[in-house]
Amino acid sequence: MTVPPPPPSTPAAPSSATRPRSARITDAWQRKGLLAIALLPLSWCYAALGALRRALYRTGLCKAYRAPVPVVVVGNVIAGGAGKTPVTLHLVQALQAQGWRPAVISRGYGRDNSKNPNAIAVSPGSDPRLVGDEPLLIAQRSGVPVYVAALRATAAKAALQAHPEVDVLVCDDGLQHLALARDVEIAVFNAQGIGNGWQLPAGPLREPWPRRLDIALYAGPAPQQLAATGAAAWPLQRSLACYAVGQDGRRHALADLRGRPVHALAAIAYPQEFFAMLQAQGLQLARSDALPDHAPLDDPAWLASLGIAATSAPTIGAPDAPVLLCTEKDAHKLWRIAPHALAVPLEVAIDPAFGQHADALLRQRQPASPPVKKD
Repeated sequence: MTVPPPPPSTPAAPSSATRPRSARITDAWQRKGLLAIALLPLSWCYAALGALRRALYRTGLCKAYRAPVPVVVVGNVIAGGAGKTPVTLHLVQALQAQGWRPAVISRGYGRDNSKNPNAIAVSPGSDPRLVGDEPLLIAQRSGVPVYVAALRATAAKAALQAHPEVDVLVCDDGLQHLALARDVEIAVFNAQGIGNGWQLPAGPLREPWPRRLDIALYAGPAPQQLAATGAAAWPLQRSLACYAVGQDGRRHALADLRGRPVHALAAIAYPQEFFAMLQAQGLQLARSDALPDHAPLDDPAWLASLGIAATSAPTIGAPDAPVLLCTEKDAHKLWRIAPHALAVPLEVAIDPAFGQHADALLRQRQPASPPVKKD
């Protein structure tokens, strides 16, 4: 079904919530302006500490955990969201199609007990406050074992002990987590690429660029100096599904919401991208709240400050009532307070050669125990 673009005369209404400070910082990272220049001395200190840390692992003074099965890390070289979780889900499916039996490990950023040394198995019904919103989404969408722990090596050991059939670990985030040895590194870039090319906090880079990579995926133009990384690279197409899903699992076509007032809410790194995608589906945003990444959407007082009251009354059937839309990542926290909210999934499209190349790299680097390919 072809979705017509929204009328140009109906832009999203300004949010009543203040724009997250993180969004203003990421804007500054796109140019070498006064703020970025002022932060350069701190950037040099950050770069020096990072270089020292890498040297400690390179010389063996710090030891990395080597899992008995191959490890693929899906991460990014920039701060902020780049769409790693959808790529992780896509990769899991691609590896399964090649005969692998993957498990996913993660630190579970934003969870309440992130300092708990014990690993936690993530199930589709887990509390996002305990396991993190992104690992919960992966567990629900993938159906593979998912484990979180403050140390990714702890999560890896727990996953392999509980699931001896697992023959590959996919680490969601952690490209700079050198304490976990890896066989394949995948970096994901959003439309901003490498920004101004400076390291934190003067720019978005977490480490020097260019750096060696196995695979790069990019949602916008190809990042500068990508060829110098030696990575196989493919463009990444991101789009919203043509439906929203409720807490009860029912799907509602976004086309049916055209002409209805929509209150959009997103607690992700780049919420404006979510709002723009909703408009591209022909929806008119009466209000849009751009919230900090991993915001506490299960806090009634916090949501009340946004004008969202705890209620169990669905609004989808009331033609004049605003429809509350959120990202799929935010949904399971928001549903605890506002069960009438609808979540819009994010979908990614990548050339099939991406999964085939990842499979080839794993087989090449772990020839002793390749998986049995499905018929």
